[in-house]
Amino acid sequence: MSQFPDTVRIVEVGPRDGLQNERAHVPTAAKIELIDRLSATGLKTIEATSFVSPKWIPQLADAAEVYAGIGRRPGVAYPVLVPNETGYDRARAVGVEEIAVFTAASEAFNRRNINASIDESLQRFAPVLARACADGVRVRGYVSTVLGCPYQGEVPLADVVRVAQALYDMGCYEISLGDTIGVGTPLKARAMLRAVAAAMPVGALAIHFHDTYGQALANILACLEEGVAVVDAAVAGTGGCPYARGASGNVASEDVVYMLHGMGIDTGIDLQALSETGRWLAALLGVETGSRFGRATAPAGESAAAAVE
Repeated sequence: MSQFPDTVRIVEVGPRDGLQNERAHVPTAAKIELIDRLSATGLKTIEATSFVSPKWIPQLADAAEVYAGIGRRPGVAYPVLVPNETGYDRARAVGVEEIAVFTAASEAFNRRNINASIDESLQRFAPVLARACADGVRVRGYVSTVLGCPYQGEVPLADVVRVAQALYDMGCYEISLGDTIGVGTPLKARAMLRAVAAAMPVGALAIHFHDTYGQALANILACLEEGVAVVDAAVAGTGGCPYARGASGNVASEDVVYMLHGMGIDTGIDLQALSETGRWLAALLGVETGSRFGRATAPAGESAAAAVE
């Protein structure tokens, strides 16, 4: 009989991974309000922004202003994404205490996405992780394309394990395994997780599934059965994937929390407050919320525009 975790930590990635792929420009003040709203829901980890070059992600060009403006709550972590030492310097200048680094299990994806091989990307992180360790800064690692790549198709499990193991050995306290284009299905997700968990503690693993084909919740459930207790998700399901036609973005945080609470698994999150924040964000973006829970529980007659206070 499967043993599910008693508690699950949701890593809210909407302010970073969600917004960076949204077309509508989001003002700095609105980003700050989003994070503050999320902080009030009981979330313990909120990925605030990304200190990548504004040339590559204009939406997050105001990373320093956003991080400096949020009302950081005790007991809540606000990690940020950094690609290199320059990004690390910018993040530390505004007091960042936790960062995330990212690479892919697909050689083709890395070449197309960051113009570097997997090994070259890992070499870039080495000085960042060394400095973070010296500074007492926690580092989370992302491995994308763990269940498929838009350029090479299937990604060998051995490659996923190798990259995850490398990040863990370099000092990342947690490794987030991402189905970037949302092509995974439950048995494949389980097999991938088992392969990685054979090389490092399952307690150091998180899952990050996109919902392109409507499989994210099923994939999450399959991984929960294997002992994973950390799930990445984005409020309102924000963040359409630029690499997959028709991609619907990240799995919605509200839908993940609804499923977990229905299973008797504690998250510490106020689902109603989270859903209200999701509808507020969707209205800000001028779209319908990507959360099924959010749509099902919206007040009668509420339109996207009416959700903005």
